[in-house]
This record gives sequence, structure tokens and C-alpha cells, in this order.
Amino acid sequence: MPLAKMMENGLRREHALILLIAALQGAVGVTLAAVAAHADASANLATASQFLMVHACAGLALAALAAALSTPPRGLIYATFALQAGVTLFSADLALRALGPGKLFPYAAPIGGTTTILSWVALAVWAMIRLVKNDRDHGV
Repeated sequence: MPLAKMMENGLRREHALILLIAALQGAVGVTLAAVAAHADASANLATASQFLMVHACAGLALAALAAALSTPPRGLIYATFALQAGVTLFSADLALRALGPGKLFPYAAPIGGTTTILSWVALAVWAMIRLVKNDRDHGV
């Protein structure tokens, strides 16, 4: 779908929500990078910052991809929300360990990290299914 047509139709609510979360992740990622440059516990903050900024870009790209598709890609949307939730949980736990009195809750970082990894795998599976479906539909 051409960009002009997408803009004409407007973003769907889920695409706008993904963009909102990605923008907040990017803002917090940059903030944590600035704090990490001045804090003693900068290793955890630097890691949290990097994860947030990289996954903010991924969220923006995935929202754009979802918006460009002619049919609502539920699997892509679900995997993207899981990705954003996982990286937020992981990064929040690391930031609290560095700046606060302790961790978010027991196993928050491993749960967030595992969710992030599984979300990337889910995105790969979604893409593979799309490839197979497109090949089948086009007689390849």
C-alpha cells in the first residue's frame, strides 16, 4: 500500500499504540544512556539503554510494516507487543538494580529477556509463514 494511501486511511489503533510504546522506549533509552554516563552502576544502565533504543527502532519498523500490509497481521501485532513488553520488563529490572533499592520482582530480567527472545523467534516464524504462503499463492 502506498504511503499516501496509508496516511489517508490513518493508522489503526494497534499501530499507533506500538509507535507510542516505541517512542517512550526510545526516550527512556536515551535518558538511561545519559544517566549511565554519570552513574557508578553504568553497566546495567548501558545495557538497558541499548536494549530500549534498539527495540524502539524495531517497534517503529514493525508498526510501519503492519500498517503497510493490506490485511491486519494479528501474529505480527501480537509478537510486536510481546517484544515490547519483554524488553521493557528486562530493561526496567536492570535500571532498578542500578538506580533503585533492588530489582523489580524476582526473575523479572530473565522473564523479560526470555520473552524478548521468544518474540524474535515468533517474528521469524511469522515471516517464514508469510514467505511460504506468498510462494504458494504465486506458484513458486
